[in-house]
Amino acid sequence: MTTHNEPARLIEQADVVIVGAGPAGLSMARALAPSGLAITIVEKNDRATLAEPPFDGREIALTHYSKELMQKLQLWSKISPEEIYPLRDAKVINGHSNYQLHFEQPTKARGKPANSLGFLISNHNIRRAAYEAVLPYENVQIIDGHSITEVNNSQPETIEAVLDNGQILKSKLLIAADSRFSGIRRQLGIGANMRDFGRTVIVFRMRHTLTNQHTAFECFHYGRTLALLPLEENLTNCVITINNEYVKEILSMTPTQLEEDIKKQLRGKLGDMTLASTIHHYPLVGVHANTFYTHRAALIGDAAVGMHPVTAHGFNLGLNSVGILAKKINDAVQQGKDIGSSALLASYQRHHMPHTLALYHGTNAMISLFTNDTPPARLVRSMVLRVSNNLPPLKKLISLQLTG
Repeated sequence: MTTHNEPARLIEQADVVIVGAGPAGLSMARALAPSGLAITIVEKNDRATLAEPPFDGREIALTHYSKELMQKLQLWSKISPEEIYPLRDAKVINGHSNYQLHFEQPTKARGKPANSLGFLISNHNIRRAAYEAVLPYENVQIIDGHSITEVNNSQPETIEAVLDNGQILKSKLLIAADSRFSGIRRQLGIGANMRDFGRTVIVFRMRHTLTNQHTAFECFHYGRTLALLPLEENLTNCVITINNEYVKEILSMTPTQLEEDIKKQLRGKLGDMTLASTIHHYPLVGVHANTFYTHRAALIGDAAVGMHPVTAHGFNLGLNSVGILAKKINDAVQQGKDIGSSALLASYQRHHMPHTLALYHGTNAMISLFTNDTPPARLVRSMVLRVSNNLPPLKKLISLQLTG
């Protein structure tokens, strides 16, 4: 109730409110836009940042299924072909051993001819493409430079979101896509399994004199993990994960020191190294929400599941959540049904959560083993790689996860 001492608060109606204009939130808006629903996106960054997202060091590994979804949403065509890098095959190395678990270049993916396990695209290019994809739709409104301070879903047919400027948004459905540290998830009272690995991810690009053959490497060295994501033949994205107490050691290195450090870690595998980008770092925290929905609200993207980057499935799961939920909402629109009903949202969870739970907990268990440097763990690590390499059904199952 508004008193005579308080200004009346502006109330706006929408069918769907999406919180977060990252790749998942914008992809959801684009997936729903052709339905004619009135969609409002709330984003704390300004329009200039959405239109030209800065380089943040992150290269996103995409499966063939994710490529299909991005093509359907018209994101793929908005990314320059020169900025889409094929991931031919992948190798895993344990400690100082020369033995490699090798996932070979496939001949098929999802029943179609293929010559790569997947693709690598820079995060900022995906963000830009997703933003451009929603611009033509007049039924999509973006409220930039603001955040939501309060959510109220006590009404049976609507949910309210209060912005930091006092504006109130009423909708039939609210979708949270505001990162793995989602404030909306907390406001909705949804708990999460959150694992702080006590590690930091440090990312940067390196040019090198020898070809990477478009092969990704996951090197579980003792004391740190080094992932190599091939971009151009002589350009690789390097991803160091290291215990927090050693982060300053890496960040305080000069470019020359860092180049020599990576060259030493790789035993000269890529020849001479030259730093080719800015350096970025992020805390390593995994998150899985206890539920993906509550009354009139759903979680997608990292708000639902924030993965450890080792399996490169973070945004793939985010796109998967978009694909599943958007189809259910679009079907409900065509059938004249309630787009925010508990039955619809429960169906979304049933279709999405079994896969995410298995992948999340399986990845965390693998990380616990492959970052344990005790002698017994080192032995088990070596055995796991050899068994995986020599057990065709298991290896095929992992390859299917990589290709999507």
